[in-house]
Amino acid sequence: MRDAGRASLVVSRPFLTAEWRNLAMLSYAVDPALLQPLVPEGTELDSWNGHTFVSLVGFLFADTRVLGLSVPLHRTFEEVNLRFYVKRTVNGEVRRAVTFVRELVPRSAIALIARLAYNEPYLALPMRHVYGVATNVGVPGLVEYGWRFGAGWSHLRVVPMGVGRQVVAGSEEEFITEHYWGYTRQRDGSTVEYRVEHPSWRVWSVAAHEVAGDLAALYGPTFARVLAGAPTSAFLANGSAVSVSAPTRLPEYRRATG
Repeated sequence: MRDAGRASLVVSRPFLTAEWRNLAMLSYAVDPALLQPLVPEGTELDSWNGHTFVSLVGFLFADTRVLGLSVPLHRTFEEVNLRFYVKRTVNGEVRRAVTFVRELVPRSAIALIARLAYNEPYLALPMRHVYGVATNVGVPGLVEYGWRFGAGWSHLRVVPMGVGRQVVAGSEEEFITEHYWGYTRQRDGSTVEYRVEHPSWRVWSVAAHEVAGDLAALYGPTFARVLAGAPTSAFLANGSAVSVSAPTRLPEYRRATG
C-alpha cells in the first residue's frame, strides 16, 4: 500500500514548517554492514527489494518557520544531506523513516537549533545553489547544490529531462521519497522520533548527474568511495510544503531508564 509509511496523524503544532524545493536525489546500494553501527536504538535497517541504500539529497528550504516564527536571513537556504533508511513497528504500523549521516546548511544558527532540538548531525558550511533556466518540463534545466569544505567547493548536480510523473507504487523512487518519520540517536544512546508531513511528490528523470569535490574530507573514505560510484537511481523531485513535529524520546528507552 502506497501510504503505509505515512504519518497517520496531522501535526497539530509542528516544530518546523517550510517549503522543500527541487530535491536532487542520488541513491546508492551499499553493504548493510556499513550502516549497521549507525542505526538508532529501537529501529532496524530498511531495504527495498533486498537492497540497502544511502542517498545524497540536495534541496532548498524556503519560507522556513520554527514554532510559527520566521527569522530574518534564515528563511531560505540550501541543505545537502547524506541519509539512509530505517524502520520501526508500533502496534502493527511500520514506520518507514530516515536517519542522517551528515546534514549541511549555510547558517550556524540553523545548525545549532537542529543539534539542540534533535541532536541531528548538522554542520554549517558556506553553500550555494544554481538553477538553470526553466524549461518546458516544469523544473529548472539544471539543479546544483554546492558546499565548501576541505579542498575547495564540492557539488551535487542533476539535469532534469522529460515530463514529471507521480512515483509508481512499489518502485525505488517511492521507497526513497516516501518516508514520513525520522529517528535520531541521542548522546545518551537513546533515540528520538519525529513525524514529517508532505504530499507525494512528482519526479523527473535526469539526463546527467554529478557529485564532485573533496568528499573524503567530509564523509570519510568509505562513504566517499560509495559516492564516487554509479547510483542505482538519480532523479529530481519537485518538493512541497512540509511540516516536522517536535522530537519525542522512544518510550522503550524511558521505561528502561526510568
